[in-house]
Amino acid sequence: MGSVQDIGASPKPATEPGKEGETSRNGPPRSGVFFDVDGNQVRLLRDGREMYPAMLEAIARAEREILLEMYWFQGDTAGLLFRDALVTKAQQGVAVRVSFDAIGSIGAPWSMWEPVLAAGGQVVEFAPISPLRRRFRVKALNHRDHRKILVVDEHIGFTGGMNIGDPWLPAEQGGQDWRDDAIEVRGPIAADLRSLFFETWRREGRIPPPDARRLSRKVSGRIVVLANQHGPKRSIRNTYIKGIRHAKERIEITNPYFLPGLIVLAAIRNARRRGVAVRILVPGINDVWLVSMAMSSIIGRLLESGVRVFAYQGRVLHAKTGVFDETLVTVGTYNLDPRSRRYNRECNLAVDDAAVARRARESFEKDLKSSTELSLASWKDRPLHHRILAWLAYLLRPFL
Repeated sequence: MGSVQDIGASPKPATEPGKEGETSRNGPPRSGVFFDVDGNQVRLLRDGREMYPAMLEAIARAEREILLEMYWFQGDTAGLLFRDALVTKAQQGVAVRVSFDAIGSIGAPWSMWEPVLAAGGQVVEFAPISPLRRRFRVKALNHRDHRKILVVDEHIGFTGGMNIGDPWLPAEQGGQDWRDDAIEVRGPIAADLRSLFFETWRREGRIPPPDARRLSRKVSGRIVVLANQHGPKRSIRNTYIKGIRHAKERIEITNPYFLPGLIVLAAIRNARRRGVAVRILVPGINDVWLVSMAMSSIIGRLLESGVRVFAYQGRVLHAKTGVFDETLVTVGTYNLDPRSRRYNRECNLAVDDAAVARRARESFEKDLKSSTELSLASWKDRPLHHRILAWLAYLLRPFL
């Protein structure tokens, strides 16, 4: 793992910590709160300790249909826990459909899905990498399905940064307790997540049910499913750019692979020139060393512009969340890097709601309590070999 600490960290801890046990302005406690947004209920979930129980509860209560699309599905404790939950529902007659990415889930044996198939469920491997597989295509190898979606009975939906595997299990359950964010929705918007799932299902040659509709390019309302190749209004990147350009007071971005293009970087720096307070949270320890090195060049430019950058400590940071003023929040699978922009299938939810934005900011403030602020002086004092490696890694960013 690479360490962003090499960028240069000041010894002082992050400022503006959140208050533990604080309540939202709507009154209820912060954890597990549902907010009403345009006829939907929205809940922000923090880490696997909140998301996994919520997902498993939704699966257990399914009556008609379970759709699961996952980039990284491991054959470990967490993976088998979800696999067995799907088997149980398939045995009860619920329509179970699973799609997993061949590269993301490369460590999971196909045999783990045999109980699901035997119970009547359907399982699809996205873009196989073995030439022996019927759907193998060389040109598809670089295009991956990075989405993480669960939809139950067309009414409950989840997406976020979390995959299914032991890295997201709490430490007391034998996991690694990675820091991540997810979002749960209940209501009509879940149907758009369902449409997104069946887009992948069709791509892999499977026939969706008769009531499966395609995701419309038309967008309305204060909660929107964002995805690649669905027009500018559903574009995840465009939503980030819009949020940055329209922000008047504050921007908070959490991203583990922070390698944005020139347009996003220019928007961030321009926001700072307008007087907008910009804070960016990146991993203190990155699970991809080369990405950490490439990030150091970008972070240096931001520090020079007056952007405050923090390195999260203690756990692997995998969350992909943006908060813009007290209006817009986006949570999902999208990394601010070339791969998410050019090659991966991604999914985010954007919510235009002050209460949800306050809740997301509370979580961000909590993360700052476990973070260290990076300093421009330390960044400028980096040794020569670190500067050279960072420069070379930055040149390779389109391939990371």
